[in-house]
Amino acid sequence: MAESTLFDKTFKDGDGNLAVAQKPNLPILVWFGATVLSLLPVAEKLQALSEIVAFGALFTWAWLEPFKGVNYFRRSLGLIVLLWAIASRAPLLPF
Repeated sequence: MAESTLFDKTFKDGDGNLAVAQKPNLPILVWFGATVLSLLPVAEKLQALSEIVAFGALFTWAWLEPFKGVNYFRRSLGLIVLLWAIASRAPLLPF
């Protein structure tokens, strides 16, 4: 078996297939559905709940991706989204 290159480790899965994007998994589908629901003109409580569900689903996906991602690209993407999700919810620090 040939040694994996940095390109292979970054963009290919364990079977050698290019894996930059993949079929959406459950957290991404929940995030998408909740995000769409939060944008609809519905009751404020339903909008707030759907925003919480959307954040939780995206956070779950982003938390899993750095550990279970098939390549370095997917792991990096998960880490970037995780950091963005945390930063978007954190109060602004007085620096």
